[in-house]
Amino acid sequence: MSDKEIKILAIESSCDETAAAIVVNGREVRSNIISTQIPLHTLYGGVVPEIASRKHTERINQVVTAALEEAGETLDSIDAVAVTYGPGLVGALLVGVAEAKAIAFAKKLPLVGVHHIEGHISANYIENPELEPPFLCLVVSGGHTHLVRVKDYGDYEILGRTVDDAAGEAFDKVARAIGLGYPGGPKIEQKALEGDANAIPFPKAKVADHPYDFSFSGLKSAVLNYINGAKMKGESVNEADIAASFQKAVVDALVDHAMLAIDEFGSDKFAIAGGVASNGAFREAMRKACEKKGVKFYHPSPILCTDNAAMIGAAAYYDYMGGKRDGWDLNAVPNLKLGER
Repeated sequence: MSDKEIKILAIESSCDETAAAIVVNGREVRSNIISTQIPLHTLYGGVVPEIASRKHTERINQVVTAALEEAGETLDSIDAVAVTYGPGLVGALLVGVAEAKAIAFAKKLPLVGVHHIEGHISANYIENPELEPPFLCLVVSGGHTHLVRVKDYGDYEILGRTVDDAAGEAFDKVARAIGLGYPGGPKIEQKALEGDANAIPFPKAKVADHPYDFSFSGLKSAVLNYINGAKMKGESVNEADIAASFQKAVVDALVDHAMLAIDEFGSDKFAIAGGVASNGAFREAMRKACEKKGVKFYHPSPILCTDNAAMIGAAAYYDYMGGKRDGWDLNAVPNLKLGER
């Protein structure tokens, strides 16, 4: 979109990763620094918002400095500052927003607020330089499950979303129930490799009158009921079979919805994004399903699936080139909807 190099310093702090990156022209990542809090939150079985906010405060300056140094840039050589301002944990978001505003104000740089889900979608641009809108994208993470029609850069239509638990949230809860701990996604995936995915016929929920919406609460409850039922009878359970059967039920639901959208909209490009997009079983099932329909399948590498700042810099470039600028009144919006400004 530009012959000139547009260098964006991007900041992400919506949950439990403190991240900063330098991204050039939306597709070239010069640095992508991520400071994760997973070992700390593992002690509590999930993310503790107050602890997350405190750790962001401790780490934010360090990751920004590291991102600039790794890219060989300074605050005087970048063109704009971008930051996630929602959705997410409000205290965590505020740390990143305050940092971005302070830098932009001090250096008289444009400030661009970015929607977290838009960032996940844009992660696909980094490794797939040929990918351009329009296309369909399934964003699946611990906090979100969205089936999105990407009409153009910054122009989105949400076809469906979860009506209860997000897919990643269900992974975490089921992992806890069978004693695998946090984070649930990677642990379920690893355990599932030892099990039979067809051992237990867990249900795939459908939402009446809303074919693109998702529901994972019933599936989660079915797993818990299965475990509790076995305990009441004094029977042992096969954790690997539970993990594999649960994972299959989630993946089948995601793929079914994706294929339905491909058929209706005649899309020849489909992308996935978000933390659950790093799940190998999900990626392979989507690849096979898209291949059968002759649809080009896109996905980011695992490091760009989890929360990171490079994806925020990618999204920010297209917002920036489209003229989007935010003022000093930019604030954290924990329940920000995709497409809102």
